[in-house]
Amino acid sequence: MGRDFQPLAGVTVVEMTHMIMGPSCGQFLAYLGAEVIKVEPPEGDKTRHLTGMGRGFFPTFNRGKRSITLDLKTDAGRAALDGLLAHADVFVENFRDQSLAKMGFAPDVLCARYPGLIVASCKGFLHGPYQDRTAMDEVVQMMTGMAYMTGPTGRPLRIGSSANDIMGGLFGAFSVLGALLERKETGQGRALRVGLFENCLLLVAQHMVQFDIEGREAPPMPEREFSWPVYDIFTTRDARQVFVGAVTEGQWKVLCRAVGLERLLDDPDLQSKMDQIEARDRTLPIFAEAIAGYEYATLETAFEAGGIPFSPINRPAEMYDDPHVMRPGGLHQSHFPDGQSFRAPGLPIEVDGTTPAPASLDVSPVGADTEVVLSGLGLSAEDIATARGTAKVKAA
Repeated sequence: MGRDFQPLAGVTVVEMTHMIMGPSCGQFLAYLGAEVIKVEPPEGDKTRHLTGMGRGFFPTFNRGKRSITLDLKTDAGRAALDGLLAHADVFVENFRDQSLAKMGFAPDVLCARYPGLIVASCKGFLHGPYQDRTAMDEVVQMMTGMAYMTGPTGRPLRIGSSANDIMGGLFGAFSVLGALLERKETGQGRALRVGLFENCLLLVAQHMVQFDIEGREAPPMPEREFSWPVYDIFTTRDARQVFVGAVTEGQWKVLCRAVGLERLLDDPDLQSKMDQIEARDRTLPIFAEAIAGYEYATLETAFEAGGIPFSPINRPAEMYDDPHVMRPGGLHQSHFPDGQSFRAPGLPIEVDGTTPAPASLDVSPVGADTEVVLSGLGLSAEDIATARGTAKVKAA
């Protein structure tokens, strides 16, 4: 069963992050069985309170974690964090370098203090000229050319999700796994740093390499030069938009027959793949007219049977009704502290035929595990109240 796949069982991760990149790193480690203890300020991670497009950030990437609150502006709060790190295997953070150093938790300091600790720092940039700049997903998409490639000329667009942050978190978790394997042999931890900018740079590497090889820049994706006869969006008779591709000679033949365009198969000017690509301006309106004569359900049956790449143009909300997403393991149920539930995807993998998941994927209330975790370090109730910043609140 997927729930039995817990390769990181027994690994303790202390996570001090916010937004998406750092939390997603901890989320991936939790999915693999690690105990992830999220350290939040006394008022809770500000990401908890985001609205609009940010509403899903915290619940999506903080499922299944324990929550403790510490006031790191105080000696008691910093001492408690130090105690946690003394017993941890991994520390995931995404603070500014200067802020960490000021608190006494710079990666090199921690590695010297705790030689077995693995520090995973999720930053905007790796070391270099930009290392102290403030970064976010949109910033690095603009910097690397990702936004330029996504929108039409003169209209750079960020991609429609926080893909860089999530992939950056994945590289963080990937690096942690490597460091944990190495530590089994050496007993030594590592200071890891993951760059959001460098992550986005890797995503546009194919366009960089094309330029390096050919000496010419690829146009933005909406204006790209096509390498396939059909690779476009069409509208069906029942007003469904559908992407359809025919990228091989065999798919060209299947598509023509599926939409009643057998005459194109006999066209002497369309006998090779290159002929078909060069004739796109002429043939695409013909395909559009033909596809407009069919209901989507009819085309879905024909395209799936014929091995044609196709897809309806869906909205994210429609994924809850998608039969493949609704299969067992496709969505995992979680609960907010007030009992409200929500569903979200898990890791996109299967282990022995099932999707792995930790025992609980609920969202912890702010600081819900503070007493249990800190008392396990030997702190008294008074010490805990001081460390989490509630003692002075009570006194006031």
